[in-house]
Amino acid sequence: MGAGISKLLHGQLASPSSSKVVEWETSFLNPLTPRTADVRRALIILNQPFSLHLLETVWKTCPWRCCADGGANRLHDLLGDALTEDGQQLRDLYIPDLIKGDLDSLRQDVRGFYSSKGVPILHDLDQDSTDLMKCVRALEEKEVTERNEHEIIFLGGLSGRLDQIVHTLSYLHKLRRARKKVYVITDENVAWVLDEVCRRVIGCILGMSLMPVKGQHRIRIDHDLLGPTCGLLPVGVESTTLSTSGLRWNLDDRESSFNGLISTSNHLVPEEQFVAIKTSRPIWWCAELRRKD
Repeated sequence: MGAGISKLLHGQLASPSSSKVVEWETSFLNPLTPRTADVRRALIILNQPFSLHLLETVWKTCPWRCCADGGANRLHDLLGDALTEDGQQLRDLYIPDLIKGDLDSLRQDVRGFYSSKGVPILHDLDQDSTDLMKCVRALEEKEVTERNEHEIIFLGGLSGRLDQIVHTLSYLHKLRRARKKVYVITDENVAWVLDEVCRRVIGCILGMSLMPVKGQHRIRIDHDLLGPTCGLLPVGVESTTLSTSGLRWNLDDRESSFNGLISTSNHLVPEEQFVAIKTSRPIWWCAELRRKD
């Protein structure tokens, strides 16, 4: 009786076995992967350069596509006047479901083209949110109506202006609690945030609260797509404690911070199908994409 009351007074942790391993994979980067009904994905195109190959690959795996303001210029200009083998305008095959933002970057010719194709173009003047945030909000409204959740892929966001790169890093750090899986891709990298896990603590007066414990993650590695380099970046946290397996240089309860160790230029191991990571705080995982010549 006394021991039970003591646990309620001081708080009782859920058992360590309750920690769940989060599974990750990047099949959306494989052009041969068929779209599956059980995984809904949304593509948000940012105002940064990307290749036709990368666009074709992720477009196929995302049934909902949105351009963040000037991202529509990038989409429009990349496709140009190219024709398919049967003479169809390639640009007509890549019509987004929405263009949204403050529209200070969207060119008039691009606006006219997509308007003629029936694409909704939403002018959002909210100065407290970026074009990227406005597109995510549009997706959230769609999800409420349809009662489903999407994985999100940001096309762009890790190149160009430093302030925009930092915004991408910051925004995904914040999104990690609201959404299950959000990825950022460029022609050079794929990256996402690996979260800590919060377990419930029982308190007799304050009720339920949350306490962070090590997040456990397992990443399936497609060596035809990823590598050889990868990294674990402690962005947005003072420090984290990391343990890994499946890397060339693994970490065993090592502290990682901007003032200390950062695991950059690590390598994937060809014989390893998975990389396992435990982290005490949220951390960015990134992997190099193999070039498609």
